Order: sequence, then C-alpha cells, then structure tokens
Amino acid sequence: MKMDNHIELATFAGGCFWCMVKPFDQQPGIKSVISGYTGGTVENPTYQQVCSGTTGHFEAVQITYDPEIFTYEKLLELFWQQIDPTDAGGQFYDRGQSYQTAIFYHNEFQKKLAEESKQKLQESGKFNKPVVTPILPAQAFYPAEDYHQDYYKKNPAHYERYHVGSGRKGFIEAHWSDIKK
Repeated sequence: MKMDNHIELATFAGGCFWCMVKPFDQQPGIKSVISGYTGGTVENPTYQQVCSGTTGHFEAVQITYDPEIFTYEKLLELFWQQIDPTDAGGQFYDRGQSYQTAIFYHNEFQKKLAEESKQKLQESGKFNKPVVTPILPAQAFYPAEDYHQDYYKKNPAHYERYHVGSGRKGFIEAHWSDIKK
C-alpha cells in the first residue's frame, strides 16, 4: 500500500509477534512496527479471542517503511530469516493457526516480489522440506493490545527467555549463521 511518496506498508505473520518486531524495528528506514491481528473474520479481536483459534486471525506485524531506504525485497529477506518457512502448523513452540506464517501483500508489486522470493528460497536448498508460507492479499489489520507493543523493549528479560526457549533463536542461528548481521 502506497501511503505517500516515501512511505509504504508491509504485513508479515511469523508466529509470535513479539519476536517479529525487533528484527525490523532496528533497521534504517523503518518508521514503525505494530503487533496485531489480520486475516480473520472478527472485527477488533482480542488476544484471547485470537488464541482461542476461532477468529481465523494470524498474529502479525505491520511495518511502515521508506522503500527508498529499506526496500520491500530487503524486508522479505529479513522476514524469511525470522521463521521456519517449512512449518505449516505454527512456529517453534507456538502451535495453531494464529501462529502460522504468511506474507500479506498490499499491491501486485509486493505479491510479485513475495512470490519470487519464496521461489528463490525454495530453490536455494537451504531447507530440505517445501516452503509452505502462503502469500495472501492484505486484509484489515487490528493492532494488538498495548502490552504486546514493543514487547522486547518493555520486557527484555522475558522476551529473551522466550526467544531462546521457544526454539526460534537456535533455529535462526542454525539456518542463517552465514548471513552478516
């Protein structure tokens, strides 16, 4: 979605949204990263509703960014490096539909780039199972409750224990250690 000459939106579901904010938040050109819910049928869902598995929502992040500073292609690369794209049942410790991965495109250009990046990842041989992350049209995005926003800043010790304990940190290190940070 084009917001003005230099600001666009990107929306990614990568399992627990707490772990999806920090990697994007620390990049140049990123204006904001909001934790929230998208893809479901209930307006303004609560965390409890989404976790119940009855709303169809994904936990996701919506990123406002300047594509002249940080391109959508770079956002896609960073997204893939935060998830297990071969797991259709959730992410790491977190299981269920709300923790599944997805790329939500805001226009045909984003869709094309997302499809190309998924194909490139599949062909890379980095994973020995199929890349199953769907690429879906963006839908209404509902910000999560305040206590979920910027969780890694508000609760750094708990965030780090979760990041390690869920298995995410180890998976990323095992599969992406060749990437320069």
